[in-house]
Amino acid sequence: MDMKAIILAAGKGTRLSPFTDNFPKGMIKLFDKSLIEMQIDNFQACGIADIIIVTGYKSEKITFPKIKMIKNEFYDSTNMNESLFCAESELDDSVIISYSDIVYEKSIIEQLIEFKGDIGVAIRARWKDDYVGRNLHPISEAENILYENEKIIKIQKNISEKTSEQEIGEFLGLIKLSKNGCRIFLDEYSKISKNNEKQFHSSKSLKEAYLTDMIQEVIESNNQVEIIHSKGKWFEIDTMEDIKNVREKLGKF
Repeated sequence: MDMKAIILAAGKGTRLSPFTDNFPKGMIKLFDKSLIEMQIDNFQACGIADIIIVTGYKSEKITFPKIKMIKNEFYDSTNMNESLFCAESELDDSVIISYSDIVYEKSIIEQLIEFKGDIGVAIRARWKDDYVGRNLHPISEAENILYENEKIIKIQKNISEKTSEQEIGEFLGLIKLSKNGCRIFLDEYSKISKNNEKQFHSSKSLKEAYLTDMIQEVIESNNQVEIIHSKGKWFEIDTMEDIKNVREKLGKF
């Protein structure tokens, strides 16, 4: 299979202190495996062997055999989008991009593989129930997608207003790009990188941008970004409360 996976794992994860005082949050063990290891297992089970991890904070603690590592040397002053483009040399074929602090079933990866468009973002339409009792990561911090007739209007944190024709979903931190989709991302990034000190969508500048800011830029540049409605269990791990809740809800996959 000519497909890669890029796992973005450069951040600190300060809200998971003291566990992240000594290692990145992607290395936290949910059961007997770390979040990143669980993702690697999913990718490999789906036939994806070419896996790249973008590291940053405590990068020396992320070690896996036959996995390529690329370090974001400026992880402390940049955000998720810059971590992705630290791996721009790998954006030369079909790729699945994943946040490192999420855990999900293999079936979601299978859906992404089956997607035939150039740019697809995984979402779930029924998502609010998972924020009940999630006091340390309230619903206002969800990365949302506002869409109408399957067309994305906006992607950013905390979208709460919509018309009767519109829907609000949650972005799952998973993107599928075809080879041409990679080219679109690289071209758009090249255009905007000349003005990287200016406000960039919801972020102060391009270097501090979230991945959702980049997706919004791609959409506003009249590129087709499609919705992939996910089917399968998915959870974000951002706080100690999340670890407890997810262990209770999942048991084991």
